[in-house]
Amino acid sequence: MSEATFVRFWGTRGSIPTPGHKTRRYGGNTSCVELRYGEFELVCDGGTGLRELGLDLVQRGRPRVSAHLFFSHMHWDHIQGFPFFVPAYAKDSEIVVYDVEAGRTRVEELLHGQMRSEYFPVNFSDLGAEIRARTFEQFTVELGGVTVRSFEQPHPGKSYAYAFECGGKKIVYATDSELDLLLSNADESAQDPEALRRLPDALVAFVEGADLLIADGQYTDAEYPQKVGWGHARANTVADLAHQAGVKQCAVFHHDPLHSDEAVEDKIRAATARLDARGSRTLLFGAREGLELKF
Repeated sequence: MSEATFVRFWGTRGSIPTPGHKTRRYGGNTSCVELRYGEFELVCDGGTGLRELGLDLVQRGRPRVSAHLFFSHMHWDHIQGFPFFVPAYAKDSEIVVYDVEAGRTRVEELLHGQMRSEYFPVNFSDLGAEIRARTFEQFTVELGGVTVRSFEQPHPGKSYAYAFECGGKKIVYATDSELDLLLSNADESAQDPEALRRLPDALVAFVEGADLLIADGQYTDAEYPQKVGWGHARANTVADLAHQAGVKQCAVFHHDPLHSDEAVEDKIRAATARLDARGSRTLLFGAREGLELKF
């Protein structure tokens, strides 16, 4: 597949939607990222941003789609947009949902579960699209010229990162990962906040050379000590991972619901300064709803 890859952010917020004037710049919808290879539609997570994506597909003249959905995990803020995804109601649409673990149907079951009558007025069986499940084999799946690999991450209940490779380009989606629990030099970095935070070789190799790394950097260094075990990373730790892996661009993602646009920008400035101090070539920025990148 030789066509360009497009990546668009439809939801960048973590935990709960946060509409309002304080989040207008970076957005208030929860996690959803679109990867487009020609007419080939891949979607990472189905937070409330998935609703916006569905409406946009209709406006593009594509009410019926063939889409592939990859969920990092099934916490509410990553699935709550699915019942509002308009193409799922079109009878000619085909939607494939992926489960990393062979023999598991957890993803499909939980999508069904949130549309039980106790929670939602429309039943899953009322969706018009053909919705089917597919599992990875040895943590890898091939589809339409795109190789997708998965990597288990530290998060309550477990989550997965995905690396999408096609035409010599590599996009990594790695949200809801508490990187700070993986540091091999945790004691050193606690004593010296400026020390490079060393991540495991296997994770660095998974991310290595990515044209774009989309990574959970919800917390500042000051906030994290009160949030240990909650499943999210410090933005500065994401910067260190991007530097170690030689990432070209890094989008800090899953912004805290309590962070205003100004707070997000302060976090990004601090992480950028950390990269600059190391002479890193990585371009780091805050993931922003509506931003589209071409590779």
